[in-house]
Amino acid sequence: MDLPAEGTPSARIWLAHKSMEHDPLSDMKPPQPGVNGIRYAARTHHLYYTSTAQKLFMRVPFDPETHDPAGEPERVGGGTMADDFCLDEDAGVAYVTTHRENTIDRVPLDPASPEPARTLLGDPLDLRLLGPSSMAWGRRPGEHGRIAFVTTGGGTTAPPPDGKVRTAKVLRLDLG
Repeated sequence: MDLPAEGTPSARIWLAHKSMEHDPLSDMKPPQPGVNGIRYAARTHHLYYTSTAQKLFMRVPFDPETHDPAGEPERVGGGTMADDFCLDEDAGVAYVTTHRENTIDRVPLDPASPEPARTLLGDPLDLRLLGPSSMAWGRRPGEHGRIAFVTTGGGTTAPPPDGKVRTAKVLRLDLG
């Protein structure tokens, strides 16, 4: 949506790409979204997004003057049901929540990086981290890239092996 200083806001399709689609043939309940998390990396001028249904973490170059896509989307990572994420441009990584898989993964922002993606939390299963969904950096000085807050669903979408859903919560993570 374009929000002008004066006048009427307008909406338009900014980008449509097959990586953004949901999977209509999936029998997963509830149905999983296509684009789910979205963040902008101001230094590299890339818009990053997750596609939960397709198990993708993607990026598309962004023109900072026109605010339009400046190229085609490219795969950054995948293989997990990525939900939301935080970007740490200083470290060149994203911290990605995997709602149904109960993990937080560290994924390089550059698809050509030799560093592999790896699970930071949730393997083995940590019952405090059931259904991690949204993630945001702390706002105090020195917290960006170190302190994050994560909302969890308590396993309501994908209960843990014991079948017991826990209380949803907000976790404070020190990623040091």
